[in-house]
Amino acid sequence: MLYVFLSLIVISGLILFVPLLRRFIVSNQILKVFRRMLPQISQTEQEALDAGTVWWDSDLFSGKPDWNKLLAYKNTQLSVEEKAFLDGPVEQLCSMLNEWQIVHEQHDLPASVWQFIKDNGFFGLIIPKQYGGYGFSALAHSEVVMKIGSRSGTAAVSVMVPNSLGPAELLLHYGTEEQKDYYLPRLAKGVEVPCFALTSPDAGSDAGSIPDKGIVCRGEYNGQQDVLGMRVTWEKRYITLGPIATVLGLAFKLYDPDQLLGGKEALGITLALIPTNTPGVNIGRRHLPLDAAFQNGPNSGEDVFVPMEWVIGGQDGVGHGWRMLMNSLAAGRSISLPATSTGAAKLAARTSGAYSRVRVQFKTPIGNFEGIEEALARIGGNTYMMEAARVMTASAVDLGEKPSVISAIVKYHLTERARQTINDAMDIHGGKGICLGPNNYLGRAYQHIPVSITVEGANILTRSMIIFGQGAIRCHPYILAEVNAAKDSDSTRASQDFDQALTGHVIYSARNFVFSLMYGLVGKYIKKDIPTTASPETAHYYQQLTRFSAAFALMADISLLKLGGSLKRRERLSARLGDILSMLYLCSATLKRFEDDNCPASDLPLLHWSVQDAIYRMQQAFDELLANFPSNAFVVWVLRFFVFPLGKPYSPPSDALAHEISQLMMKPGDTRDRLTDGIYVPITGDEPLADLEQALQYAIKCEAIEAKLRNAVKANQISAEKDNKIIDALARNIITKEEAEELEKMQALRRKAIMVDDFPADFKLE
Repeated sequence: MLYVFLSLIVISGLILFVPLLRRFIVSNQILKVFRRMLPQISQTEQEALDAGTVWWDSDLFSGKPDWNKLLAYKNTQLSVEEKAFLDGPVEQLCSMLNEWQIVHEQHDLPASVWQFIKDNGFFGLIIPKQYGGYGFSALAHSEVVMKIGSRSGTAAVSVMVPNSLGPAELLLHYGTEEQKDYYLPRLAKGVEVPCFALTSPDAGSDAGSIPDKGIVCRGEYNGQQDVLGMRVTWEKRYITLGPIATVLGLAFKLYDPDQLLGGKEALGITLALIPTNTPGVNIGRRHLPLDAAFQNGPNSGEDVFVPMEWVIGGQDGVGHGWRMLMNSLAAGRSISLPATSTGAAKLAARTSGAYSRVRVQFKTPIGNFEGIEEALARIGGNTYMMEAARVMTASAVDLGEKPSVISAIVKYHLTERARQTINDAMDIHGGKGICLGPNNYLGRAYQHIPVSITVEGANILTRSMIIFGQGAIRCHPYILAEVNAAKDSDSTRASQDFDQALTGHVIYSARNFVFSLMYGLVGKYIKKDIPTTASPETAHYYQQLTRFSAAFALMADISLLKLGGSLKRRERLSARLGDILSMLYLCSATLKRFEDDNCPASDLPLLHWSVQDAIYRMQQAFDELLANFPSNAFVVWVLRFFVFPLGKPYSPPSDALAHEISQLMMKPGDTRDRLTDGIYVPITGDEPLADLEQALQYAIKCEAIEAKLRNAVKANQISAEKDNKIIDALARNIITKEEAEELEKMQALRRKAIMVDDFPADFKLE
């Protein structure tokens, strides 16, 4: 019996550790099964998977994130020129903007504002200086959009679109030298107004199925006969800046039935730049997205002749449009919507904190009520985390990354958290928030949020299909190699590559089982995962995140093994896995922000709330994933044991923490300023935000004086009547004349801050 046992060990060892035997007996057999399981991947799906780069998301997927590496990444610092632009033209632009006038009265930016935007190069933020642009960093681009967005959503969209996914971005990376030399200077100076048309009525989220098509042909152009080009027919909608665009970026499928270009008939998605005055182009009508005033509308064309030289990249760019779009979207989606969302959240944080202190009910500031504290804590914690993710992601783009998975994470989660913060702010403001007018600083932001949720990848789709669906292949250390090996037509190379990837995958999976259980049992005692530069207050969070990273890697592997290609149809499971990956990223950014800010002690409540909330959300996502995992009860029990060997240990942030945050947000100070840094806050003039800020200052200044009045009323020294208290207190020398004047000024400012707009009976709702 001993000899039999030893023989089995030797045979197993030979199979496992002799590559030739292992491939022949094990790997090649699994490769056959894997090829049958592998779903069909279209060319557009493959190009989407290949787009962009992986960055810190890969570390999180590994189950063993290197926190020292994260903290060593240097966030971008704004240059002197970038700061001057923010303090100069951006500040001046914001002072020119009145969202009530823009949306309600003019339904557009005033002509003077459009001219200012063009004259000061706002369309050329990302265009290099050699073409007349600014060549700003991604972070500076984000800062500009965020600041404008905190003042006017209409203006922010109008500035961000030419600098995001559009002609300039595409030309920079894929245009011919002639196209760059002609268009980029004109775009930078606002001579051309660009738009980009991708979405079709029958192909919204499924943009790869656009029905718009072009046929390669020869035609007449510019007086010349027999010019090689295309007859293009299309119908597009939701195109921002479309109604006023002078140059239209267009995506369509190109066909060559007469083989004028040689090769195959179906050439694939192609991109072209078409002047909007081209005969046959129908453009100029507008959509009205939720009472917003930014220019957005449909366009179409039928058999419009487009010379081949208008294809982005020239004839060499034919058929490569989807790859161009996916690579450009990976960077663009990392900047614009995270910036506008963070700007909205900062506006909500600054105004809600001030309003909660200024607004008094039941003889106390409403911010002292626990229900308001709960909402304020969510606003503060979400805003703190959003800013951290915005800065870290923009800095990754500046490092040369095109973070496809991370861009989906920040697009989804920052727009959703913006929705939460604006909703909470509206609840706190009550009637002040819902009555539109010149003095309402929140209502338009509330109306704009669904637009952010919808564009650049609808949020439901992004969460349920993209974040984990793309991340599982791009970020996993072995799956992409296995997939590529399975698709390789060279059988010998495929066998070798698959065997190597499979062996690594097996070791990786076994390690994740061990690590998940080990961290679940004794993770708080494992010190080696704490980065050397971490502050004592945050050390335990790195341990908790390492634990969840290992558990995530385990569950991702098990889910892929169990469901294979069908996982992309199990959208709710994919969404929960994506939620876990997203929370790991957002927590990483938040911890990095705290360390990069030199660990200010006064920011700790915001840090604790945001990370504790995210960790609790991760725990809930794991719980829901396991509760719905498609396997028998015993397998689920085993998986639950490896993920939660000692039960679910994490709780949401405490009420005491919410109280600390609300107190920080209700008074001027460094923490409040850091939390809302970078937005436009007017300090003079007839501005509702300036009035609110001044009311807050006086409310704090008069706290001690108001306490004197309350004590005097309790002692029956003065009348309790509001209009008589100050007069009585002054007459009885309870307060001084100067204090009485301060109180009267405070009451006037308080009233001005809480009042809402009203209009005559014949007011027209346009």
